[in-house]
Amino acid sequence: MDDAHTPGTPLSRSDLADELFLSATGIPRLDVVDSTGSTNADLLRSATVEPAAWPDLSVLTAEYQTAARGRLDRHWEAPPLSAISVSVVLRPANAEGRPLPTHSYSWLSLIAALALRETLLGTAGIPAELKWPNDVLVRGRKIAGILAQLGPMVDGSVPPVILGTGLNVTLTAGELPVPTATSVVLEGARTADRTVLLKSYLSHFSVLYRSFCNADGDPAAGMAGGASLHKRVEAVMATLGKQVRAQLPGDHEIIGHASRLDEYGSLLVVDKDAREHVVTAGDVVHLRPWTSPDASGQGGYA
Repeated sequence: MDDAHTPGTPLSRSDLADELFLSATGIPRLDVVDSTGSTNADLLRSATVEPAAWPDLSVLTAEYQTAARGRLDRHWEAPPLSAISVSVVLRPANAEGRPLPTHSYSWLSLIAALALRETLLGTAGIPAELKWPNDVLVRGRKIAGILAQLGPMVDGSVPPVILGTGLNVTLTAGELPVPTATSVVLEGARTADRTVLLKSYLSHFSVLYRSFCNADGDPAAGMAGGASLHKRVEAVMATLGKQVRAQLPGDHEIIGHASRLDEYGSLLVVDKDAREHVVTAGDVVHLRPWTSPDASGQGGYA
């Protein structure tokens, strides 16, 4: 396979500005910039300085990011026009305008991951799963990451959440940030049109997000189309049922069986002594189970 990068096609600004699309999704503002350091950083600053100019579900997307960052302050960069880099301002409130409880905010990145999975499956035609807490995988390889950041409280108002998503679209094998990553093109998708993929993602996200808000942020409430958010996420969470190593803040780690998600979207891990641990933040590594050949019959992890 030729590993030289083929320049991508710019986003169609006219398609993204289509009034029918914006009306259907409830997006009040969608800005496209050619290049920036980080859409999340830009939007966090703008939504704080000019909150009225960036209402709920406002979107900023860039053709090229030079200083993108993920969880744990990890930095990454993709060639121009090769990825979807998009951030959304969220000011979660129900239909009556009552702000959602902040403890429900932990589900927002999972809503984004679920929306992106639906886009990859339905629009691109490739299978996708979620990896706790905020990655999207295709055949075990990371294709996208999501970062939610809480903005500052200004004048006593509810702080906004800036939700950033980065999806590898036309990256070649040699351009991937790590060998365990992948891209839409590498997976043989039926389309790698970044405009089509971005519109699909924003459409899926807006439906799930609005349904979650109208349920007052209750992940156990039924959503449009049936099952609750909690059940939908668990059903496509590749982490559940696996042996994992959870690397926690402060150089702590837990090895055990990822059993389920709690009502806050935290991961519950059962260790070898049958103790259940609640993992609210940190890295999770999927481990391959193995059986020790010694007579004790004790299992281990590879």
